[in-house]
Amino acid sequence: MNALWNSLPVPALLLNADDTIADSNPAAESFLNLSAKSLTGAPVWDKVMIDAPIEGAYARASANRTSLFVNDVDVGSGERPPLQCNIQFAPLQDDGQPDGGTQMLMIFEPREMASRMTKSAQSVRAARSAIGMAEMLAHEIKNPLAGITGAAQLLSMTLSNGDRELTDLIVEESRRIVKLLEQVEQFGNVQPPNRAPVNIHDVLDRARQSASVGFGAHMMMIEDYDPSLPHTFADADQLLQVFLNLLKNASEVGGPGGSIRLRTFYEPSLRVQRKDGSGARLPLQVEIIDDGPGLPPDIAADVFEPFISGKENGTGLGLALVSKLIADVGGWISVDSVPGKTVFRVSLPTVPKDTPFTANTGDT
Repeated sequence: MNALWNSLPVPALLLNADDTIADSNPAAESFLNLSAKSLTGAPVWDKVMIDAPIEGAYARASANRTSLFVNDVDVGSGERPPLQCNIQFAPLQDDGQPDGGTQMLMIFEPREMASRMTKSAQSVRAARSAIGMAEMLAHEIKNPLAGITGAAQLLSMTLSNGDRELTDLIVEESRRIVKLLEQVEQFGNVQPPNRAPVNIHDVLDRARQSASVGFGAHMMMIEDYDPSLPHTFADADQLLQVFLNLLKNASEVGGPGGSIRLRTFYEPSLRVQRKDGSGARLPLQVEIIDDGPGLPPDIAADVFEPFISGKENGTGLGLALVSKLIADVGGWISVDSVPGKTVFRVSLPTVPKDTPFTANTGDT
């Protein structure tokens, strides 16, 4: 039964007759952003904050051993913002409570999450079709583009300054198309990552140094590291690519005098639910925080989906690639954005205990 309980893909709590929490599954811990230790034994209404007066209805359902359904209510925990959910309460049969009370099962169905998952799945299927076609055509398109670029550059040598603007535009746009095709090819890459123990701070320092002398030279970089973090188990080169992409995004939205904070810390209670129902601990946290204008509200929920971009000439593949690379190493990425503060958080696993330790920073 423990295996079944732990593999439930929906957040669920087991409640005692006195309204305290008897148990929580990993999905509930992740949903509430609270550990099992902090939940067990606590009054449910202290940990689960519902924007509706349902305590009385729940008490009657518990006393009468009947089910209760509550639709379209906002649920939060104090550790995470409210999310609209449907909630189901169901009595357990023959639960063996010594006082004759009834244990109740409390199941959350996050409606917005389900809607996003459906929308995301549809977008991913469409994106895969487009990417598959683009991969087949990329080589054929890139070759003539190289010829067009070369011809435009040669032609510009014989033109006046006014006419040269047109050839410069041809060269610039051709290079932009090539860059897009290269991103598509990279996004479609199915090679498994080269996972090894990685010092996360070494990778962050390389990304910060590169950004500071290049695209992020106008930004102030602030380090807020936890030096006691253990190594993560990932592909160092892929992590470097991830952090460079996030730093570039933060730099592009920040003006002179803006700042980017690189923060690392340990969160032992964070777990995610895998597609196969298993849970995974991701205690290593890396946050890239900027003080820019924030994400456009109409795309904030979909920024990790392919071809979604808030930039005027954006391809919409940068953050989709970041999400793919993090998922490939068993990690998780999320974003929280309001005007004046955007936080991209990357959550990563530690090194498995039986892994031979040879630290890798990507310097190959």
